[in-house]
Amino acid sequence: MQTSLHQDIFQVVALIPYGKVATYGQIAALAGFPRHARLVGYALNRLDADSDLPWHRVINSQGKLSLQILDEQADNIQKIKLEQEGVVFIGEWVNLKVYQWQP
Repeated sequence: MQTSLHQDIFQVVALIPYGKVATYGQIAALAGFPRHARLVGYALNRLDADSDLPWHRVINSQGKLSLQILDEQADNIQKIKLEQEGVVFIGEWVNLKVYQWQP
């Protein structure tokens, strides 16, 4: 079930540009829910599997992936999608100074 809160969050996530990332807390604040980063995670977890929303561009405040969604080959889908957009990982981290979206 998607609520109007979820829709507010999804509208912000849809704005994250190709090749950039945003943190859960950043999305929460931009959607009008400061200090509610977990709400963003909860909303993204409710997305339909066929959604074209760029959910993969949302990462944690440390620059790491929080989700462990794997494909058939046990590869992290989120990491693969970000790498396809040119986001470079250093180990398991994304350099937020380079790749974080600054609206």
